[in-house]
Amino acid sequence: MTSLPDALALLVPTDDAAAEEADGRQVQLAKPPGSLGLLELLGSRLSAISGRCPPPVPERPVVVLAAGDHGVIAEGVSAWPVEVTGQMVASFLAGRGAVNVIASEVGASVVVVDVGVATDIPGPLDRLVKAKVRSGTANLVEEPAMSLDEARRAVQVGLSIGDRLVERGADLLVTGDMGVGNTTSAAALVAAITGWPARSVTGRGTGISDEMLERKTEAVEGGLERVSSASSVPVTGLGSLPADLLLAELGGLEIGALVGVCVAGAVRRVPVVVDGVVSLAAALVAVRLAPEVVGYLVPGHRSIEPGATAALDFMELDPLLDLHLGLGEGTGGCLAVPLVRTAARLLQEMATFADAGLSGVIGNDATAPSGSSSAGRTEVDPRARSGADEGAGAGSSAGEPLSDPLG
Repeated sequence: MTSLPDALALLVPTDDAAAEEADGRQVQLAKPPGSLGLLELLGSRLSAISGRCPPPVPERPVVVLAAGDHGVIAEGVSAWPVEVTGQMVASFLAGRGAVNVIASEVGASVVVVDVGVATDIPGPLDRLVKAKVRSGTANLVEEPAMSLDEARRAVQVGLSIGDRLVERGADLLVTGDMGVGNTTSAAALVAAITGWPARSVTGRGTGISDEMLERKTEAVEGGLERVSSASSVPVTGLGSLPADLLLAELGGLEIGALVGVCVAGAVRRVPVVVDGVVSLAAALVAVRLAPEVVGYLVPGHRSIEPGATAALDFMELDPLLDLHLGLGEGTGGCLAVPLVRTAARLLQEMATFADAGLSGVIGNDATAPSGSSSAGRTEVDPRARSGADEGAGAGSSAGEPLSDPLG
């Protein structure tokens, strides 16, 4: 993959003509028009992404799980010590994390990337993508989380990994994250970009106490006020600042990597299933870098973190699932994979009225569900199912961590 500026120059909007063709096909399928609800809109969105109707059914989904630590934990915003990040990375590499289990169930593989873990990672590291930009960020309340160069390098890590995975056969990317304190950074980015107040986007993360939540909210407010003072821009206007600058000031290294994954998927015309609030913060940055990216995003679920709703609303995206999840890792994104497959397969395999010898039973004036197919809302009934026996992606058993795609 070329540099980020070159990649952004390659971006094109999703294909409205393919989406319209899919909308027309939905009306002709052997069912009452609109009876599959917003699954129909998702199918049309997938057509817009691929530029084909029917769209391809994803066979090789891959979770990119980026990990990094956060200096803001010095403000007492997390119940967990910094060492937990490295320990959880070791669990993912051993195939024992929640994301590994769910990925195995839905036929996805997992790539684990160290972009900024601050402590030693125990155990075998042969399947870890070693791409550390620095060992954790600085405390965003007191200073920029990282330099502008470091933020851009983190984005480049994700861009290169996403591009290489697609080159090797991945046809659906899922974002995942790990980092103690990263919901604080995510809340700060969401507040800055959307203009929502810090208190409206800051949640309990790992289940912190009321006292710790107050400290966390104050940390987010403090970071926003610091950037406002340094830039002479009101807190409510921080979204006007360059996206990479906001990432450097308030973000995380793993968030930066996921920005790159979102851009890589868009450049390669591959759907990117976005997970919870940390992934959504990355998506916001990516969309600020290039508005065309939003059309390639599939929102996997609505996290219990309030910042997730703010981000989804800002990008005008409805999530596929709402299971009250708040773990991250890519878990909610993985759970949405069967829905993506189902939406594509319906367009590809379902009979039309003509196929079934029922032409004219339902007139052509019937309409599909309202809403925009190519860039609009894609909420889907979570009861749809797809088999987990599809290809695992990039030559690995489902749920197992892949070897370094950059090696």
